[in-house]
Amino acid sequence: MEPAQPADRVPADPTPPEGRPPVTPTGATDAAAGTRPATGPTASDAEPAGTEAALVETPAGTAPTEPALVEPNQADTDVPPARPTGRPARREKARSERSPRDMALSLLVLLVPIALLLAFYRGFLGGEQPTVVDTAPAYEQARSANAFPVSEPAGLGSGWRTVSASYRTVEGGANLRVGYLTPEGRGVQLVQSNVPPEKLLPNELTAQGQPQGPTDVGGRNWQRYTGRGNDQALVLLEPDRTVIVVGDARENELRQLAGALR
Repeated sequence: MEPAQPADRVPADPTPPEGRPPVTPTGATDAAAGTRPATGPTASDAEPAGTEAALVETPAGTAPTEPALVEPNQADTDVPPARPTGRPARREKARSERSPRDMALSLLVLLVPIALLLAFYRGFLGGEQPTVVDTAPAYEQARSANAFPVSEPAGLGSGWRTVSASYRTVEGGANLRVGYLTPEGRGVQLVQSNVPPEKLLPNELTAQGQPQGPTDVGGRNWQRYTGRGNDQALVLLEPDRTVIVVGDARENELRQLAGALR
């Protein structure tokens, strides 16, 4: 009969199961080495390779704390927060609520000052009224030059307004030119010159000026001519001068000016 063995003794030659190699007990090895068996997770419990750990490892010797979460993706932090859309909606609503009456009142507020300024310009400053000039200096200069006989209209009504007057020496002679505004608001020029007619008429009536036949005005034999555009003319040919009445006025006004020459 074998003597009794101590309780912590491990059999030296344990018999393995059939078909398996002999296994050295872990406890025996640790007991022989003088260490205690490990209580942590084994290699089989470790996380598979190639995966990222979701928890941060706790340093040795410290009390276990709550696991840290994985850092969020950077792309999620780049999205700006949505802006409130209440104010633009209120603006669009305010614009859509403008009625035609409101628009008409706004337009009226702009037009009233403009109308007042226009009335002041026309009524007090004489706006759109032609400037009337004095013809006396031009007639005196022409008579002093004594280049040709000078005639001046007399007896024209108050509706006739003189807007220009000049006497100038030109190539081949001199011209006395006086511009009028008729009672109907048409423009007429009275030209007296000693320039030869063959040169004067093309300059004053352009190449479109063509004779239309004679006409008697105040006992004198005048010639009717066409002019540029809608102009028509009366021409008096004398040995030492040529008189032209030309403009876009009607023929009766042209005849009235031609017949008033004295």
